[in-house]
Amino acid sequence: MLRRRADFLAANGGARRAMPGFVLLVRPREDGDPAMRLGITVTKKIGNAVVRNRMKRRFRALGRELLPAHGIAGADHVLIGRNGGIERDYALLQEELAKALRKLAA
Repeated sequence: MLRRRADFLAANGGARRAMPGFVLLVRPREDGDPAMRLGITVTKKIGNAVVRNRMKRRFRALGRELLPAHGIAGADHVLIGRNGGIERDYALLQEELAKALRKLAA
């Protein structure tokens, strides 16, 4: 899990894929560690604390499900919440994240 601001800023320089519910940033760390790390950002523009925390819980669940199978080894993955993300169906978010990961891995 990404925690430091410097890690998020570094990921911002990587590959980017925008989907209707989120934006996915992926940046290879190139430090020899094959671990995949996940960072989540949901700004106050999205809603109040309850809405933002709900969205972060959904993103964490998506990361647990899809990163081991579709993620890029040795890379930082950052999910940035978008306005339409909280109303989107969870299965649709799964499909979108899998599609974004496939496109960025190619």
